[in-house]
Amino acid sequence: MKTTIKTVVATSAVAGAAVLATAYFGLVNVGADDPHFPAVHAFLAMARERSIEVRARDIEVPNLKDEALIIAGAGNYNAMCMGCHLAPGVERTELSQALYPAPPDLTRTGVGGNPAAAFWTIKHGIKATGMPAWGKSMDDPYIWGIVAFLDQLPRMNAEQYAGLVASSGGHQHGGGESQPHDHAGQPAAKTHTHKDAKAHRH
Repeated sequence: MKTTIKTVVATSAVAGAAVLATAYFGLVNVGADDPHFPAVHAFLAMARERSIEVRARDIEVPNLKDEALIIAGAGNYNAMCMGCHLAPGVERTELSQALYPAPPDLTRTGVGGNPAAAFWTIKHGIKATGMPAWGKSMDDPYIWGIVAFLDQLPRMNAEQYAGLVASSGGHQHGGGESQPHDHAGQPAAKTHTHKDAKAHRH
């Protein structure tokens, strides 16, 4: 028994040293254009999904059919999410093609059957994926607006999408945000449509 334990410990130590050496000598390619090995990708996907599921399990989901919530979410989605996650009639963008892991096409998946997980993901982001933690600048009611909108998105066509965005208040979320910029780092042509921050808070 002792021999078996010593063998396991020695094997683990050698394996750990090999992993550290591989990383230290730069043999791991961190380039976004070099995908993970299938086993690594599967492990990371499992870890991500379980992490979100555990942390989102106690989140209370509001009424996602609230029309005002959906309309507000449309403006924020169009301003903050569409470039990576697409929209009806928009098949590919520079960001959606360049990021790795590839951001999911939310016009197909919506909330993926789990609005609480979608809320947690939007609020907290995901490390090393390009998904920001929007909760650092966006109040919870506005995040729920995006979730409510996503719940409807897979059933929309391009005309319906454009109509909802046009009827929304644009990009608005209750304080903490900086001035908007386009993907080149220049000030956006159209600024936020904020009202008094107090009026946005619930």
